[in-house]
Amino acid sequence: MHAFVITGFLGVGKTTLLTNTVKQHFSDKNIAIIVNEFGDVGIDSKLLKNVHSEVLEISEGCICCKLAQEFESGVTEIVQKYDPDIIFVETSGASEPFPIFMSLQNLGVAVEGVICVCDAAHFDTYKENTTARYQIGGSNIIVLNKVDLVDTPQLEQVKQEVAALKQQYNIKNNLTGETIFNSYVLLEAEQGIVGKEVFEGLYETEEIVGLAQEYRHDDHTHRDSITQKVVYLKEGIVFQDVDNVLEHLPENIYRVKGVVKTEDVPSPLLVNYAFGNVSFEELPEYKEASMLIMIGDAIEETVEVLCKQHDFLMLPRFSVGA
Repeated sequence: MHAFVITGFLGVGKTTLLTNTVKQHFSDKNIAIIVNEFGDVGIDSKLLKNVHSEVLEISEGCICCKLAQEFESGVTEIVQKYDPDIIFVETSGASEPFPIFMSLQNLGVAVEGVICVCDAAHFDTYKENTTARYQIGGSNIIVLNKVDLVDTPQLEQVKQEVAALKQQYNIKNNLTGETIFNSYVLLEAEQGIVGKEVFEGLYETEEIVGLAQEYRHDDHTHRDSITQKVVYLKEGIVFQDVDNVLEHLPENIYRVKGVVKTEDVPSPLLVNYAFGNVSFEELPEYKEASMLIMIGDAIEETVEVLCKQHDFLMLPRFSVGA
């Protein structure tokens, strides 16, 4: 099951982004939207009821701190009752997203991205707010909304300020000092409409296993140049080989899903890479070949170069129609 966390300061356009995203990209999916009610934003849930399967309304306080237990039980109830394909959590504009990210991870829900919406037209009015800064720091997808309301110099200024705040407030592991999100992507939006590249590659585990069982693949090239390429990995590799590839992927490859078997890890590993951040999950019953699905913008030549740089990566020998 997949999830996205939507964060951002009060009035930046989180609900608009959420409703437009669901309408545009997920009309064929069973979507659950969880709204963190806070203060006077109760109208949000009424708007959302028109475009999704179910809303869990938490109306007292901030779920990021006081109501973490209620939040997790609510998510569990929605999963059991509705079995959604994707969960969207819209946090309060007065809260930080990382506790929600951790709660979803604790429940076994794969968080595909923490999206922070910034108001490009009014960024100056709230950029000094500490919560707003930590919202930026705790996200790996930053959306500059309302770019149609600013000129080019103003937009460039906002980009520079957001990048500086991201670096300064980038959330870190308290024990190791390492950043939670190693990189991030900065996107532009009008009226909260985000491109589908943010949501590409939401494969379920069984879909990845199914792809690995087939040695004939039809790579999906869309009109907007988003491409999916499958590569196989030779036997006899070690975990560091895989890690090196993922740590140095070109910027136009923004998602990788797959399953890999290495000599130094007992169980096969399910790989989930998004915008520079990677997680691994054991998949003991997996018996097929090691493979990675790479997703990005016009990546055909990029993947070919990667296969030349790393001799354990192989493109499929056959393609559909060959």
